[in-house]
Amino acid sequence: MNAARRAAAGAAAVGLVLAVSAAPASAHTALTAADPEEDSTVKAPSRIVLTYSEPVRLPRVIVTDASEKQVQSGEPRAVDNEVTQPLGGTLPNGEYTVAWRVVSADGHPVQDSYTFTVKGSPTGALGDASGESPGAAAQPPAASPESSPANATSAEDSGDSSGWLWIGLIGLVIAAAAGAVTWFRRSPSQD
Repeated sequence: MNAARRAAAGAAAVGLVLAVSAAPASAHTALTAADPEEDSTVKAPSRIVLTYSEPVRLPRVIVTDASEKQVQSGEPRAVDNEVTQPLGGTLPNGEYTVAWRVVSADGHPVQDSYTFTVKGSPTGALGDASGESPGAAAQPPAASPESSPANATSAEDSGDSSGWLWIGLIGLVIAAAAGAVTWFRRSPSQD
């Protein structure tokens, strides 16, 4: 009987370890679509729409022209897996960079950037409707390093320890299984 108890305890311990270690790894979200699309040439858009593979939170979107002047207006809005960022006025012809950062469902921040080009804008090439060059207008203050997507930090960045948590849980399960096996081995034989 003692051998059967040991075999059952060993099988249970192995099953528990495999069940915990086989838990699916948290996958980070990915950008699945953008409007305007990456490397596309479009008429001046009024907004940027980013679609992700899963719901996201805490979005940050910065849209800049070739002179690095920010052209977004207001805050981005996240609804499920879609983030919408309004733009300030009609964009003049030229290349634009969309830098984005979101927090995925597993708590990890994900960021990237892409470019698109505006052509056929009623405001002309690299100027506004008045014909002034972009440098002639007063520029808004540059974003601080803390607010740019590449350098943005949040509580999820600095305190995220989910990887260590899983490692600790797996270690705990292994230790519990080893203890159970040892306990069953030391139990008085019922044979």
